[in-house]
Amino acid sequence: MLLNSVLTPLRTLDGVPGGSKKRLLEFFSKFISQQVPTLESIEVFDNLIARERLGSTGVGEGIAIPHCRVKNCSESIGTFIRLKDKIDFDAIDGRPVDLVFILLVPEEATDEHLQLLSSLAEKFSKPDFSRLLREAPDAESLYELWAVD
Repeated sequence: MLLNSVLTPLRTLDGVPGGSKKRLLEFFSKFISQQVPTLESIEVFDNLIARERLGSTGVGEGIAIPHCRVKNCSESIGTFIRLKDKIDFDAIDGRPVDLVFILLVPEEATDEHLQLLSSLAEKFSKPDFSRLLREAPDAESLYELWAVD
């Protein structure tokens, strides 16, 4: 599955103030519930926090991939956020995070969920891709980088 099938220009955000992991996940939960009315912001937030308690989704190199299953989610939903300032995300390498791809999947999703996470990890494992994300001038340019597979 292509990542650009779960990401839209409206869900590609630039310059979001982070503050902390909790604040970022709260911001996202409210944002996505406005974008997708079937999703409850408190449920999205609670599920993301529950997933973080299992282990940080900060994968290193300034990148985090928070993800969770959500009921009333009929299809996989991605949101890419480039933070204004780096935040502590309890990443495996201890470095702060500035690039965040949040993935929500339907409760019953299995293979699709794993394929998307694998695709994200593969994209982010390319140093040039992360560098281009950090250098992009605006949200539209960020989305265009994701749209190329």
